[in-house]
Amino acid sequence: MAGHTENEITIAAPLDLVWEITNDVAGWPGLFSEYAAAEILSQEGNRTTFRLTMHPDENGKVWSWVSEREPDRDTLTVRARRVETGPFAHMNIVWRYEEVPEGTRMVWTQDFAMKPDAPVDDAWMTDNINRNSKVQMELIRDRIEQAARERRPAPVLSD
Repeated sequence: MAGHTENEITIAAPLDLVWEITNDVAGWPGLFSEYAAAEILSQEGNRTTFRLTMHPDENGKVWSWVSEREPDRDTLTVRARRVETGPFAHMNIVWRYEEVPEGTRMVWTQDFAMKPDAPVDDAWMTDNINRNSKVQMELIRDRIEQAARERRPAPVLSD
């Protein structure tokens, strides 16, 4: 068995702004609540290799791993994968963006499998990712919508 999740949210902000903010990996600790640090390790062309470090979990354990991320602005997609897989046999993620009348739809698709000796199985991780993705997507939506409001020019008042 393998895990698969797909979660989406619509953000009331222009596609360019959503793309810019969500693809600024170095800025992720200010965008996601779960990341304590995002360290860029290398950049080759469009591919960024980076280390994510989470805040300590309820047992005080700090999780950290290396991932690669490659955005393709022409197709409005980003392909990512864990390089240091940790408890995962593999973890591949695709982010898709689409302009919609309400703003920008962002979709995250995650395909993964847990290692046989992982502390949790695919079903548990699927539920966990689905729960956490909703929380993080709502937070990202709120932060980007706030940024969009702050970037709008003030209306011109005439006499």
